[in-house]
Amino acid sequence: MFDDRGRALEEAGPSTPVEVLGLESMPDSGDTFLVVADRDKAKGIAQYRKMKERDSQLAKSSRVSLEGLAEQIRTAGVKDLPLIIKGDVTGSVEVLADSLVLMSTEKVRVKVIHSGVGSITESDVLLATASNAIIIGFNVRPERKAAELAQQESVQIRLHSIIYELQDEMRLAMLGLLEPVFKENYIGRAEVLNVFRIPKIGTIAGCRVQDGVIRRDAEIKVMRGDEQLFKGKVSSLKRFKDDAREVTNGMECGIGLSGFNDIKEGDLIEAFSTEKLAADLGALTSAKA
Repeated sequence: MFDDRGRALEEAGPSTPVEVLGLESMPDSGDTFLVVADRDKAKGIAQYRKMKERDSQLAKSSRVSLEGLAEQIRTAGVKDLPLIIKGDVTGSVEVLADSLVLMSTEKVRVKVIHSGVGSITESDVLLATASNAIIIGFNVRPERKAAELAQQESVQIRLHSIIYELQDEMRLAMLGLLEPVFKENYIGRAEVLNVFRIPKIGTIAGCRVQDGVIRRDAEIKVMRGDEQLFKGKVSSLKRFKDDAREVTNGMECGIGLSGFNDIKEGDLIEAFSTEKLAADLGALTSAKA
């Protein structure tokens, strides 16, 4: 241990900057140095902490997913499938919860641990993290912070607007025949400030980008409150009178939507890209065996 001038030190008090040699790996910011009586005890503590950290990482990486459900059933036998269901209205949530529980089989027990009305929140994701659950969103979407937390904690969120499609997805997951899924990656959000009706062109939304970026080639959603009105493509993107490839945070622009004209002031236009995720090969193999 050395001070800031390279002199060897026997001890260092609070707030004393030191250089420590002999560490096997780089410590993280905020880590605590613990002084013990002998080397063997220090080594034992270090190994124990490393083992606990590894167990924590493995627990994160083994989150339940619909794609890997059949493989988990094959290796673990009977599997509980905890779900958190959020919807736009109470009636839909109740019907959905009852129908999914009735889909339980000898190998899969579907359990709804929480259901409610409204957007998917950080609290829902934290509950899913603690209970290793999948979140089902019916005609609702996750709040941005909730989506970021879900990605960080590897919590799966499945969004649907048709009950029968969700039921079919669950059946296929139990059989291990679920097709590849498509993940939506958030790009940016713009608020509609004015609406212009232009003959022979259609409706143009005068917007200000609130967050991220709006791109000409992006897919978009039109949100009015918590309700999704439209999902499609940008037909035109202009900055003043010039065509633009993208418009960044804080800038104003004109956005034309392909096949949708019922836009109103106060609506939000969310831009995203779609990423195709491969199905779990182990699940497919075990189902076909």
